[in-house]
Amino acid sequence: MALIAVVAIPVVAALLCWIGLFRRYAWGITLAATWSVFALCVFVSARVAAGDRVVGLAGWLECDGLSALVLLLVSFVCAVACIFAGGYMHRAEHESEPRLWWFYSNYNLLVFALLAVPALAEPNLAWVCMELVTLFAVLLVGFDSTSSALEAAWKFAVLTIMGAPVALFGFFIMFWAFRSGTGGAWETWDALRSAAPSLDPNLLKLAFLLVFVGFGAKSGLAPMHTWLPDAHSQAPTPVCAVLSGVKTTVPLYIILRLLSVILASPAARVGGWLIGLGLLSVGIAAFLLLQVRDYKRMFAFSTVEHMGIILTASGLATRAADFGAVSQMLNHAITKSLCFYVAGIILLALGTREIESVRGLFRVSPFAGSALLLSCLAIAGAPPFPIFLSEFSILSAGVRSGQYATVWILAILIVVAFVAILLHANRMVFGKPTLPCPRVLLPATCRVAVFVAAAPVIILGVYIPPPLHNLLRLAAVQLGGR
Repeated sequence: MALIAVVAIPVVAALLCWIGLFRRYAWGITLAATWSVFALCVFVSARVAAGDRVVGLAGWLECDGLSALVLLLVSFVCAVACIFAGGYMHRAEHESEPRLWWFYSNYNLLVFALLAVPALAEPNLAWVCMELVTLFAVLLVGFDSTSSALEAAWKFAVLTIMGAPVALFGFFIMFWAFRSGTGGAWETWDALRSAAPSLDPNLLKLAFLLVFVGFGAKSGLAPMHTWLPDAHSQAPTPVCAVLSGVKTTVPLYIILRLLSVILASPAARVGGWLIGLGLLSVGIAAFLLLQVRDYKRMFAFSTVEHMGIILTASGLATRAADFGAVSQMLNHAITKSLCFYVAGIILLALGTREIESVRGLFRVSPFAGSALLLSCLAIAGAPPFPIFLSEFSILSAGVRSGQYATVWILAILIVVAFVAILLHANRMVFGKPTLPCPRVLLPATCRVAVFVAAAPVIILGVYIPPPLHNLLRLAAVQLGGR
């Protein structure tokens, strides 16, 4: 029942926000719904970490280690983003105040679609829900209705929806091979993985390539990433946190699910492709970070980098590298959402997205300056923050598997991205403000959201609770590395 409630609660909340009688309470309804869902996801994840397989509807709603991890990340990021939205979206000067019920209704629907993808055991329905994610995300990106926001939403829609038929064709090929080899068995992720050794490896590789192209665009992998910086710079900050923290992770989850099917086939191998494309994403992002001029775009390009790192780790196809990949998924989600909350409070304090216009942030807003320094150190991978640990484990796994060239290239690109992010952060945080700026009183909910988001970023750098470690281990097993 818990898994059914996880996907049902956001739908109920969306309907309540739509009804005229409850529109004035839309934020409270959404806050209660998202935190209730997070509590349920913690319960489901704890059961999975203890060794249980949670089943809502057999063959339809099921949860293993990898899906439980993604559910936990989605629910946490969406719940904290809702706290941030309380002050950010309701500030007096926000011209869209009368339409906030519409924002929260679509936000709840986005939460539903993001949760449904990992909760579903049936790949066809996961594809449908992935397209619903795109639809509701597009509506939220263009919520402010400015020319820039509408242009970003349109670009987001065109570039990501174009991938839908490509991915669908890949699923058709996959299930054609599956039905030919199994004679009509029920199509689930587990069934696909079990049947993979008996399926045509050429069809499997073709299907995976098509799904990778279709959903790689939604994950922000280079060179299919061009929508991402525009959408993340123009969307409302709570939406940016969700888009960058977990919306890019969810389609990558489907890619990794199919990768486990490929790895279960002794004749189908795609590791070299994944390593090459992963390094391409990291490289493009690293050098774009050097010349970025908008701090929200800076965090967006960092997302492209991290998606490439996860893909590279998955291509190594060892158990240690898979553990590093799922750890990077976790650490990226919690850290990147924090980065966008910090970007939001800077925007509230200074009213600009330009890096060159932000100087001496410590003097203008000590809270925003401290938060920016913390988030930039964390997302760049400085020790002892958790991203440093996951990146180090991926590099170590590469050395142990003998992939020395991959390790050297990845390490150099990570260092380039590290230097670029901290170079921009140093200019923004320290120094003398270029213009006199009065200190701004930031909304209380924005401050609370930053503290809540920062807590796991700090804690997981020095201590991983045993249940969470077990969940990560089980998720790594699902990736199929040896």
